[in-house]
Amino acid sequence: MANTPAFDPFSQSFTLLTPDGASINITIPELDDFILYSVQISINYAAQLGASLLFLVVLLLLTKPEKRKSPVFIINSVALVLNVLRTLLQCLYFTGPFSETYAYFSLDYSRVSTSDYANQVAITVLTLLLLICAELSLLLQVHVVCITLRQIFQRLIFALSIIIAGLAVSFRLTFCIENAKYILALKSLFPLEWLASATNIATSISICWFCVVFVIKLGFALNQRKRLGMGTVGPMRIIFIMGCQTLIIPAIFSIIEYFVPLPSMDSNVLSLVVIFLPLSSLWASASIDNRKPFSPQPKFQGKLLGSDGSDGSAVTGPLVDEKFLIEPLSPSATATTRTSHASLVHSTNAKHERVDFDLEAQKLAEFGDQPRK
Repeated sequence: MANTPAFDPFSQSFTLLTPDGASINITIPELDDFILYSVQISINYAAQLGASLLFLVVLLLLTKPEKRKSPVFIINSVALVLNVLRTLLQCLYFTGPFSETYAYFSLDYSRVSTSDYANQVAITVLTLLLLICAELSLLLQVHVVCITLRQIFQRLIFALSIIIAGLAVSFRLTFCIENAKYILALKSLFPLEWLASATNIATSISICWFCVVFVIKLGFALNQRKRLGMGTVGPMRIIFIMGCQTLIIPAIFSIIEYFVPLPSMDSNVLSLVVIFLPLSSLWASASIDNRKPFSPQPKFQGKLLGSDGSDGSAVTGPLVDEKFLIEPLSPSATATTRTSHASLVHSTNAKHERVDFDLEAQKLAEFGDQPRK
């Protein structure tokens, strides 16, 4: 008697019948793969939905009323709203008629309503709008970061930023149009894989470019602040940290898409960007609010400029160790005065340079606090 192969209950198959009587054989591993894929991608989009919705509420609650009319706040808020809608529609797709077992294996979408098709097209459009908002926010912040550079360097960096952002948006626009056509025609998206990959690469390059500009410019500024003895964790260091985070973490998700068998890992890139950008502004603004403001005019500076002294008399003599002399100075005292005055000028210049860095940091954290008239 010939040996019969052992029966494996985990690999057995079952048959689905179509309306015309044709049969479709489905194995248990194929069904498991379909269920596992749906669960994994639903968890992914649900996590993005929860994070975006939570941070949208935090952004609206913690942002001061006078800052809610600024361009950056409006763009970041709109981006979070778009991401909430995008991820919500993605979750609805994997719980709707497109993801039913029979429709998936038989490719019979006759029971899919027009609104379900509209939701799928809306997802591609929302992704395009989300990318546009992210690029606009990055462009505005790059403009602020480079505001202290020479004009020729400002124009060069801003022009390159516009070109790179435009390429990313162009790829996404092309993919949006083609994807919508394939959805309405119920065609397989396999021929568009190269375009989807190119869009993902262009988006990653764009985000990396902006973050590299942040990191280099702010890193140089932090080095200058450290040289001046301003080593506290201020707003510039906060934005530097968030710039590194926005550079590294989305880049990781873009790369592991090609090596880790997890579905739609590249969808996390835009979600992370639209969450990290307002987070850096909130953190830096809180740091500025908690810092004691620096007075650019000390008490003795008014006396140096010829204001009234403490005794009510006009004091116009030179300043020596923050004291004024009314009588003529001796030669030795004059030498001491020159030395002290030179030290005072050097100290004043250093303080003014520190104020410049503080103003630059505040500009980075509070850009666009007041709406332009």
